[in-house]
Amino acid sequence: MKDFCSETGLSLAQLFKLMRDEHGLMANINMTLETDTAQLLALHFGIELTVVPAKTLLDDVMDEFAAVERKHLQTRPPIVTMLGHVDHGKTSLLDAIRKTRIAAGEDGGITQHISSYHLDTSHGAVTFLDTPGHEAFTAMRARGAELTDVVVLVVAADDGIMPQTIEAINHAKSAGVPIVVALNKIDLGTQNKLKIYGQLTEHELTPSGDWGGEIDVIETSATTGLGIEDLVEHLAELSHLLDLKADPTIPASGAVIEAETKSGVGPVVQVLVQEGTLKVGQTIVCGNAAGKVRAILNDHGERIKEAGPAMPVEVWGLDEVPASGDKFFQLKRLQRAKDVAAEVAQMRLKKGRQQSRKVATLQELLKQRDTDEVPELNLIVKADVDGSIVALKQILSGIPSEEVRLTIRHSGVGQVNDSDILLAATCRGIVVSFRVDVSAASRRLADQHGVDIRGYRVIYDVCDDIKKALEGLLAPLETIEHRATAEVREVFRLSRRGGVIAGSIVTSGPLIRDQLVKITRDGVIVRDGAKIASLRRFKDDVKDVRSGMECGIRVEDFDDIHVGDLIETYEIVKTARTL
Repeated sequence: MKDFCSETGLSLAQLFKLMRDEHGLMANINMTLETDTAQLLALHFGIELTVVPAKTLLDDVMDEFAAVERKHLQTRPPIVTMLGHVDHGKTSLLDAIRKTRIAAGEDGGITQHISSYHLDTSHGAVTFLDTPGHEAFTAMRARGAELTDVVVLVVAADDGIMPQTIEAINHAKSAGVPIVVALNKIDLGTQNKLKIYGQLTEHELTPSGDWGGEIDVIETSATTGLGIEDLVEHLAELSHLLDLKADPTIPASGAVIEAETKSGVGPVVQVLVQEGTLKVGQTIVCGNAAGKVRAILNDHGERIKEAGPAMPVEVWGLDEVPASGDKFFQLKRLQRAKDVAAEVAQMRLKKGRQQSRKVATLQELLKQRDTDEVPELNLIVKADVDGSIVALKQILSGIPSEEVRLTIRHSGVGQVNDSDILLAATCRGIVVSFRVDVSAASRRLADQHGVDIRGYRVIYDVCDDIKKALEGLLAPLETIEHRATAEVREVFRLSRRGGVIAGSIVTSGPLIRDQLVKITRDGVIVRDGAKIASLRRFKDDVKDVRSGMECGIRVEDFDDIHVGDLIETYEIVKTARTL
């Protein structure tokens, strides 16, 4: 407030009444103003206020790296991302390029994590980012495209352009990177080739050659190996065509591809070195994590001493698990790295608290039920790597419903622990365990508190299950179905017990005793939602009366029945709803 008064020339006396009446705040000179409140106050006095956020320690680091002079630029390998529709053969194609088998070990036939591989060929080196193919990993795929120089769009010759192919094209275009098309599974025949070329042209990817476009289409087969060498040669040559350069002599920087915790090692980070040379013993800061590089492993799992530009490596030595997509920077002093990381962690914690609503108490939940507030499903999400967390949040946020609320109370990398169980018990939530274990002790604690732990290995199973759980919170759809109508012809009053019997004829039916009753008189409803106390034919109690027959009806807790009233019976049918 003191700074605000100083900058605007307004006094506290001028602002006090306005803040009290308009904003419900009791002003004092040492209070902190929110940005929007400060701008509204200034606007009231005809002052246009622009609040410039203070630079963070990380901003200072980024500015320093941007200002570094690149004096020794050298050609670097292209970073290639393979995108395309699920099951079109991205991983199999990469598998054929690397001559190893990894595709067989994937759950559900899809790649679960972004991984990266460095390939040295006779035509030069190429770095591949292997991104997931399922639509649930849209966020991971987008992040993969941001790190890349070239996108290889994998299209199956038997399927053609599919929804996720279009999604991949949009990601590549938004990243502003050139596209090479790999027409895969060409061993299954070329009968769809012209159709696929036409589809590509529709999406502004006109093939080169006879079609006169600029997009190179290379026919490949992961099964037979056809065209694999041509594809790699073409990608390797792009280093010179695209003029890809980096300075290996400046301080190292790059981006996190994936991050996780490994037993006996601690935080492990897969990074892509973009500039400089990363060496063992250097100090780095990486989002909320900092530390000295204890070990560097290449994509074969071998320890190496250093990694240059466009090199994907695994780094050990950080004190925390950073987020996928975080930038890493080499700094001279460890203390500075820790200060930057601590500030980033604090800002993320603050942002998380602002986004997460207060955990409801039991009393609040009961109050919500009484006031027809939106029911809520709370989740605690634990996964093996940060990329899975990002993907899970992405897919769960896409579940549409205004009538039920899905809140992720906490998410983290690593196995489910006692604090996760206790949080789930407090907020009456469920624990989603994605490709991680749950200790026996945590399972016992979950049993004690009645916490449901659900384990998954394939991401779209999570979506299906959580959607079903949310649908269970939806109030069922209630429809009123008419069953029968009876007209009151005579009214009999019971002298001893009291009450009224309506001598009636069933005009449409059958009229069944268990159904609810609505009584109308001259078109006006005089009683609704009542029950039939007794239904008689002559002297016998009956359960139902067919149309055209006479009967005696006594309505529970209602005696004001007149001749000519219509007694209608109905049922409320409840139907489970879907999102």
